[in-house]
Amino acid sequence: MVGAGNDFIILDSGVKGEGLKVKDLSMLARQLCDRKTGIGADGMLVLEKSKTADFKMRIFNADGSEAEMCGNGLRCAVLFTGKKKIKVETKAGIYDGEITARNRVKIRMENPKDLRRDFSIKVNLRDLKVNYINTGVPHVVIFVEGLGKIDVNAIGRAVRYHKEFEPKGANVNFVEIVDDGNIKVRTYERGVEGETLACGTGSVAAAIISRVKGEGLRVKVNVHTQGGVLKVEFTKSKNKVKNVCLDGEAKIVFTGEVDYV
Repeated sequence: MVGAGNDFIILDSGVKGEGLKVKDLSMLARQLCDRKTGIGADGMLVLEKSKTADFKMRIFNADGSEAEMCGNGLRCAVLFTGKKKIKVETKAGIYDGEITARNRVKIRMENPKDLRRDFSIKVNLRDLKVNYINTGVPHVVIFVEGLGKIDVNAIGRAVRYHKEFEPKGANVNFVEIVDDGNIKVRTYERGVEGETLACGTGSVAAAIISRVKGEGLRVKVNVHTQGGVLKVEFTKSKNKVKNVCLDGEAKIVFTGEVDYV
């Protein structure tokens, strides 16, 4: 499945089908997500039965690490079920999802936390002004000009592994402001360890950081990624952000079987 350019392998382990008989899901993710010797994907989503929601989603990055949350992955998982409204359990909490139109899914995010604005870190012997927020997973937001010329992989990797964000590290979003309602974003994702065409939680982080000091109680931002446009909405009061929603397209690319050894 693909959500705004993020591609995922979806494995149904009890939602519609039978449970998976695989002991090492981390190893499976590394093998299947490999773009040369496997199916190829940014990550692998395993859908399981849940005692607290309609189903549980586990997220494995391409390197086999397990993530707490994935916005575009969650939108894909909601579309996969075919149910108009649904609750999904993740390691970051329970999320509400809704299919609003054909191949379009809206999810309500958890309230962000750990907001830190305008502080500096030293990267490659230079001071770099950054912002930090956790939107289900940790994100660094860096405002730039000339987004197309940024070396996302080199700078992103240096920031992702910076001692300031140890031990878990952070995703890194480079953001260019277009106007009050539009921003452009490129993201270096931990776990993938490279730039992806889009990042749902990163788009939310970028939208919030770019507008948290602006006017208006209800904020709407169009986030232009390399894989498509995501819509982020939230309410704010005295720098507190809540009622966050992420909306965008998702689709099934193909279904099939794979031999696993």
